[in-house]
Amino acid sequence: MTVARSVALFVVAALFEIGGAWLVWQGIREHKGWIWIGAGVIALGLYGVVATFQSDDNFGRILAAYGGIFVAGSIAWGMVADGYRPDRYDVIGALVCLAGMAVIMYAPRSH
Repeated sequence: MTVARSVALFVVAALFEIGGAWLVWQGIREHKGWIWIGAGVIALGLYGVVATFQSDDNFGRILAAYGGIFVAGSIAWGMVADGYRPDRYDVIGALVCLAGMAVIMYAPRSH
C-alpha cells in the first residue's frame, strides 16, 4: 500500500470519527436531538470499518498511528466547524503528533 493511500484512509477515518463525535456532541450538548446522535453513532461505526482497510496487520500500530491524525484533525475540525482558533502550542503539539504518526506507521522495518 502506498503512503498516499494509507494517509487518505487515515483522513477518511478521521472525518468519520471526529465528525461522528461532533454530531453526538451537537445532539446532546446543543440539544439538536436524536437524529444528530444517531448519525454520529453511524459515523463512528464507519470510522472503525475504514480503519480495517490499512494494509498493516497490527491493530495496535494502526490505532496508535491514527492518534496523530486524530489530534491534528480535531484541531482542524474545530477551526472549520466551531470557529476555534488554535494557538501556537496547539499547532506545535499537532505537528509533533503527526511526526509521531509518520514514525510509527512508515518507518522502515525488517519483517
